[in-house]
Amino acid sequence: MWFLCVFYHRLLDFRKPEVEALAELFGEEIAENESLQWRLPVHHHNDTPFHFVQLSSEEIARNIAKRSILVKGMYELWGEGTCYEELKDSILSYSDSRKLQFLTSDSTFRISVETFGKGLTFDEQKDRIQSLTYIPFEGRVNLKNPDHNFFLMEMIESEENNGLQPILQRRIFFGREVGFADRKLLPTFQLKSRTYLGPTAMDAEMAFLMANQAKATSGKLVYDPFVGTGSILVSAAQFGAMTMGADIDIRVVRDGRGPDCNVWSNFKQYGLPMPVALLRMDNNLPPWRSGLKEIFDAIICDPPYGVRAGGRKSGGRKILRGTVDPYTVPDDKRTDHIPSTGAYSLVECVHDLLHLAARMLVMKGRLVFFFPVLRDETGGEVKFPEHPCFKLVAVSEQILSSRYSRFLLTMVKVEPYSEEIKEAARLMHLEFRENHLKWLEDGNIHSSVFKPIDSSQIHTDPKAFKDPKPKYRGKYV
Repeated sequence: MWFLCVFYHRLLDFRKPEVEALAELFGEEIAENESLQWRLPVHHHNDTPFHFVQLSSEEIARNIAKRSILVKGMYELWGEGTCYEELKDSILSYSDSRKLQFLTSDSTFRISVETFGKGLTFDEQKDRIQSLTYIPFEGRVNLKNPDHNFFLMEMIESEENNGLQPILQRRIFFGREVGFADRKLLPTFQLKSRTYLGPTAMDAEMAFLMANQAKATSGKLVYDPFVGTGSILVSAAQFGAMTMGADIDIRVVRDGRGPDCNVWSNFKQYGLPMPVALLRMDNNLPPWRSGLKEIFDAIICDPPYGVRAGGRKSGGRKILRGTVDPYTVPDDKRTDHIPSTGAYSLVECVHDLLHLAARMLVMKGRLVFFFPVLRDETGGEVKFPEHPCFKLVAVSEQILSSRYSRFLLTMVKVEPYSEEIKEAARLMHLEFRENHLKWLEDGNIHSSVFKPIDSSQIHTDPKAFKDPKPKYRGKYV
């Protein structure tokens, strides 16, 4: 059955992957190496908020809309057209057996008007609703809590269209609402009201998107190896998952900013179940006992790639360089000891993350993480890390500045972990390391993202000449 899926106009590259992940979560059967069937309305392009998606039941469509962050609503389309005469013909030709069951005298209904590209006055909306008198509504109008919601949606012809490419003709849709988004979720979890925050805390909207991509739900165990202040785990816990996290900074996971301002406080603030455990752990030297594997249903994280915070691993600079030997902490100093750490390059960090996921994820478990890209360094071609245990099922790009973006990668474990797999992954890592660029190995992303413009431009550009302050490209980072 085809449904009209209306998206919020943001994070355009993340919309379809989220819906497809949720469709699988709620029982939609999707053949291997295939995805959901999508199609566009006439005269629309890929960035339009209106898409048609084929789903097997209304229940799945309703559940997707209720849980999704980027879906505004799912609708059973009764008619569409480029003008109201075409819309009328389309609605009248729609199956009466589908329409009449929602138009009975013992039901209540409401009709709402929405537009994209231009606003309408109250009188204009009223006129559009009154033009639908040919639909045999027999029930009573109830604006607060109706049995059935109907929507008249119009894509206005405009040269701007909120930043979208112009469409050739306007399109009008009329349909019954099947499911709608939980509009209270993001305001409730917004970071500005969060008890405990750090400089790298994941935005609530993105954290919920990542949890949806990982199919976090009740009965699943979700792990974040770079937990920080716990933003990602908060989102997974909101969807019912059990959570577990780790971080190399013991001050973050143990102390926070006091007994009433720490990672645990964030879960307490929203009345969520506490994490199973928060560990002080180095992902480069994991403490998992021999033979332990396949315990996590999903791993969701934002690895430290050096823009706002760099990666660290145990050992300290002198130890890692071999100038001093590793030390043993005396028993009387263990309570307050903060282990020394050294630089941890992104290449090494991602390799360790893939190795952890290959070993600790269950079969069909999901690994969801961000991977940074400097456009000036890639030459237009982006090469993502690979692992023989995983299949890359979704890639979504978030552009943060003119030369820097990050990709949300969603991988599914399709092969069991073994020593042969471990060796094959090591060879793939070496190839990735050799073929990639030096900035990734050195972890020097911060200086590349915030690189000042050439000094020659300051003298040739009149505006730059008037203001001698350094100009930075990474405006939104």
